[in-house]
Amino acid sequence: MSLDYPNKVRIVEVGARDGLQNEQTILPTEVKVELIARLADAGLRSIEAGAFVNPKLVPQMADTPQVVKELTRRQLPGVDLCVLVPNMKGYEGALESGAREILVFTAAGEGFSKKNVNCTIDESIERFKPILARAHADGMRVRGGVSTIFADPYDGPVSPKKVAEVAKRLHDMGCYEVMLGDTTGVGTPELTKALLHEVTKVIPPKDLAMHFHNTNNHAIENIIESLAFGITSFDSGVAGFGGCPFAKNAPGNISTEDVVHTLHSLGIDTGVDLPKLMEVGRWLGKHLNKEPVSEVQRNGTEFSVLPPRALAENEL
Repeated sequence: MSLDYPNKVRIVEVGARDGLQNEQTILPTEVKVELIARLADAGLRSIEAGAFVNPKLVPQMADTPQVVKELTRRQLPGVDLCVLVPNMKGYEGALESGAREILVFTAAGEGFSKKNVNCTIDESIERFKPILARAHADGMRVRGGVSTIFADPYDGPVSPKKVAEVAKRLHDMGCYEVMLGDTTGVGTPELTKALLHEVTKVIPPKDLAMHFHNTNNHAIENIIESLAFGITSFDSGVAGFGGCPFAKNAPGNISTEDVVHTLHSLGIDTGVDLPKLMEVGRWLGKHLNKEPVSEVQRNGTEFSVLPPRALAENEL
């Protein structure tokens, strides 16, 4: 058996944005700043810091300008912070706060696009064009995102060809990476394989990232399937909290603890200190009055006892 996996994987920690946006408890600004600082101390180098969205719709993100300004003042060494912006007003807020990377998000399902951002997919992409032009002129990095890659909560199943078409449009516009998001958490390894078979025809794996929710407990399997396609960038959220406010009954980012543990057991470097990360998850859980949604946290298996890859290959 050959372990044909990459040597290193980039984890994009989304707990401070996607993880908190659907939580009922609104954390104080200083706690959010401390959360991101603790995540950075645990070794995470790509972190979503918030979203410049309508605070009436997503009140948990209302203090994103203050969070980003404080983090910019602190200058966390070697850490790339990203913020979600839905429109030009959001972009200007991100720029003013000191952000250097933004995330623009569309969908592969029309129903979800209309519910989430109040416009069609085509209209959302047209809205992004001036934002990307400004961002590139300002030296801002832009990450793209496509949600509902397997199913739209309002319209049903989504075609892999549709996902590939939407993702390619973002990539062609200048997004350095396009993240594919399983918003409803219905993905399986078979669906992931079919999806990536289409998407990797038009976008190289090095420019793709995967974002799996663990609604049906397939997220880890889907990540392993993605590794086989050469994907080396994955979103996850500390403690497995969160989900999308506009997709009912689909809670749960896959926990960063579970992703790190799985990747380390496969001999893949993440740069993350798992015991430290688990401490962050427990700390966040106390602030949210919730137990972490993580198998590693539940079982206390933060220390991998599996052999290094070279030894494992010889023994299999």
